[in-house]
Amino acid sequence: APRRRSRLALRAPIQLTETAAERIKELLDRRRESGGGDDGPAALRVGVKTRGCSGMSYTMNYATEKKKLDEEVVEHGVTVWIDSAALMHIVGTTMDYVEDDLSAEFIFHNPNAEGSCGCGESFTTKPLDIGRADG
Repeated sequence: APRRRSRLALRAPIQLTETAAERIKELLDRRRESGGGDDGPAALRVGVKTRGCSGMSYTMNYATEKKKLDEEVVEHGVTVWIDSAALMHIVGTTMDYVEDDLSAEFIFHNPNAEGSCGCGESFTTKPLDIGRADG
C-alpha cells in the first residue's frame, strides 16, 4: 500500500499583528478612494533594499498585482505580498504598527536581524550556514 504523507500547515513567511493589519487596510482603502475605486492597490508589497548604515532596510509599496514569485500572506483581512528577493531576509518576521505621542510607524520584529543602526532604519541579517563543512 502506498504511504500517506501527512500535510503540515505551512506558516506564513511573516506574521501581521491586528494593529498592523488595521493600518494596512486603512492605507489601502484610502488609496483606492483617491485612485478611483477598483483600480487602486490590491495589496501592500514588502521587500528589502540595500541601503542605510547597516546594509538593508524594509520597503513597502502599494501593489496592483502579484508578481510571479511573490509570497502571499493574508491575515486579519488584508493581503501582503513579499518580494521573493526579500524572503530569506525576513522569513519569521512579525510586522506591527505602533503609535505614541510623537510617532506612528510600522515595526518589524525580525529574528534574522543580527544588528541594526542607531536610528532603526536599517538592519543586517545573519549569514546563511547551509551545510557548510569545515575541513
